[in-house]
Amino acid sequence: MKVYENPQYQEDVKYVANLDLPWDKLKNKSIMISGATGLIGSMLIDVIMMKNLKGLNCIVYALGRSKTKMFNRFEYCFDNSYFNFIEYDVNKKLEMNSNLKIDYILHLASNTHPMQYATDPIGTITTNIIGVQNLLDFAVEHKATRFAFASSNEIYGENRGDVEKFDEKYCGYIDCNTTRAGYPESKRCGEALCQAYIAQKGLDIVIPRLTRTYGPTLLKTDTKALSQFIHKGVAAEDIVLKSEGNQYYSYLYVMDSVSGLLTVLLKGKCGEAYNIADEASDVTLKDLATIIANYVDKNVIFELPDVVESAGYSKATKARLDSAKLNKLEWKARYDINTGLRRTIDILKLID
Repeated sequence: MKVYENPQYQEDVKYVANLDLPWDKLKNKSIMISGATGLIGSMLIDVIMMKNLKGLNCIVYALGRSKTKMFNRFEYCFDNSYFNFIEYDVNKKLEMNSNLKIDYILHLASNTHPMQYATDPIGTITTNIIGVQNLLDFAVEHKATRFAFASSNEIYGENRGDVEKFDEKYCGYIDCNTTRAGYPESKRCGEALCQAYIAQKGLDIVIPRLTRTYGPTLLKTDTKALSQFIHKGVAAEDIVLKSEGNQYYSYLYVMDSVSGLLTVLLKGKCGEAYNIADEASDVTLKDLATIIANYVDKNVIFELPDVVESAGYSKATKARLDSAKLNKLEWKARYDINTGLRRTIDILKLID
């Protein structure tokens, strides 16, 4: 079974598609999405394609490096006139007919796996900086109505001990002279580039800052700690914790991340960043592992990470996001961490 064929997953897609959002802004328009086969991008496309069944008529331009990978994920879309696959590497200039109007661009493509931070730090940085600049230039050329740059909770750095949660103005410590700094520093630079394009090119840009997202669209190659826990849970194996597990983070189920992303795209103010997170999904890493272990009737075991793994792990010990700004746009999450994790495991157990 494909993930989009799963009844529970279809419920999630339908929930987002039925939200009270200003969908008319997308009606008879076009939307370009980089990272289309990723955790968040893939569900976002499923939502738009479902809305198209109800007359949204929004043309999707899905950017990806592999047609095979794209077809495997979106086979049901390839004969649909509202879906267009574009083979593209964000590190290169995007060449398309200059007369083609692209109304909305969402830049979601990024290396978000700790193993990649350690083994391909150059690629991590260039994807986040060169990639966003290439799509910003494309947005200028094609007179995009709005551009959304998917940023990350990692831009906040280490909690200085002066706040419980990070609001959008917070700026914590990052040691830039480390390999691991490549991801958060390049995301910070991406945000700065967005502000430069607003000031110098007149682009309309919003910046959704996504927290640690999980869900049934999770890729098998994802090496984040939570992703590893989920993979173990689906396989009904003991959950391996490679630290004491005291890290206290914000997490969010993918359906709620997608609804937050759409809320920022359609209701956010130009130049503003918005945290996409929910307090009901704030949890320590140890408790996170325990939730999954208890659900699949297994144990949490402790194991020291190897050198490569350790180099890719975040050094932040407390990173909770304040979602008050997004809540003012009338957004709210549907699932807490317990419900979201159980739902993720239930769906993935049935996916090929």
